[in-house]
Amino acid sequence: LDIHPEGMMGFAKFMATGAGRAFRMVAGLVLIVCGMFFAHGLTEVVLGIVGVAAFAAGLFNVCLIAPFIGAPFRGADLK
Repeated sequence: LDIHPEGMMGFAKFMATGAGRAFRMVAGLVLIVCGMFFAHGLTEVVLGIVGVAAFAAGLFNVCLIAPFIGAPFRGADLK
């Protein structure tokens, strides 16, 4: 797997846009709903936690993986 830093920074910049934020929020809601209606036990809890984290990251414009790829944590710092 060849991951270029420029590509990862581009990904982080996209996630800071309105479309990227909306994508994270929708993906979070989908994970929460899947956890509530289609999963049981530990899977339900994990999907719920990951969904809430994704939704909150989009809502507050932060990228939880950004520090691992060398990008700023706050989306506003990318603009």
